[in-house]
Amino acid sequence: MKFVESVYGVVNGRSVKSFTVETSRGMEFTCIEYGCIITEILFPDSNGLKENVVLGFDTIEEYIDHSPYFGCVIGRNAGRIGGSAFEIDGVTYHLTKNEGENNLHSGPTGFHNVIWDSEVVVRDTEISIIFSYMSPDGEGGFPGNLHVEVTYMINENNELLIQYQAQSDQKTIVNLTNHSYFNLSGNLKRTILDHELMLQSNEFLELDHSLIPTGEIISVEGTPFDFRKSKQIGKGIEEGHPQISLVGGGYDHPFLLTPLQKQNQMTLIDRESGRKLEVETVEPAVVFYSGNMLTDKFKIRGKQSQNYLGLCLETQKPPNMIKNPRFPSILLEKDQLYTTQTKFKFGLIKNS
Repeated sequence: MKFVESVYGVVNGRSVKSFTVETSRGMEFTCIEYGCIITEILFPDSNGLKENVVLGFDTIEEYIDHSPYFGCVIGRNAGRIGGSAFEIDGVTYHLTKNEGENNLHSGPTGFHNVIWDSEVVVRDTEISIIFSYMSPDGEGGFPGNLHVEVTYMINENNELLIQYQAQSDQKTIVNLTNHSYFNLSGNLKRTILDHELMLQSNEFLELDHSLIPTGEIISVEGTPFDFRKSKQIGKGIEEGHPQISLVGGGYDHPFLLTPLQKQNQMTLIDRESGRKLEVETVEPAVVFYSGNMLTDKFKIRGKQSQNYLGLCLETQKPPNMIKNPRFPSILLEKDQLYTTQTKFKFGLIKNS
């Protein structure tokens, strides 16, 4: 395995480091200290052509000015919180309103906008990049001094394992995820509409007009949300559904993962390139976002941004569940250790 460390840019007078890991089997992974952003994942297609399969920028300034959360860690809380407020033990905590009346991805002081400390551990068959950050009590409106660690571990099986840990000195809420946009066509040659997705989920959560889960659980049976058998994403969108229209013609919904299915939970395929991505997680849900709200107001490495240019598979607990006791709690008790992980494995489909 090969490893390179360099300076990616400067933010507020502080240098931001970049880390690149290359496996002997063709995968190349790059991330930076700002937002724990994954800037590039290069992987060969069925003809051996190595290309980038995630959306990202070449400069730190572009991430600051334009990024719709490309490649970053989202925290302290992933997704939307209705009314930008929540209650713990009778105390109401008010968050920054950054999407109408609601809080999205923890607001402007979220983890995507901070510079993390870093440490690198190099072994023969794997390299770990360990990011850490102390989020002070009251940052973004959240209670408790929260120490967070995020580890990106890359191994010779072309796997990226993301591990999260957090601990607070007060009762608080934590729900972390990574917000990478994938496009397996390579170097954004095509949209993701022809990508095929398999998702082991029998149910998804209904959204209201603010794109916040209502708490209602809907069966995927007979709907465009049924990805239990692999199908093209674009065909699902074309089928039409009120929930598809609600989010601008696509998906931005929490899918509840089948509890007993811990392998092959998600598989994404681009048949033209032959590339395949398999995702496994210990989380109970994934927010599948089909990139239907990307704007055309910026360029991504020379390519004009557009709808459906990338998709996200945000493994997490369902958004806004601090307000719905029916779902897994995102409450973190004082001194309790929060842990979770998700694995992304890159490969090629057979007979591609």
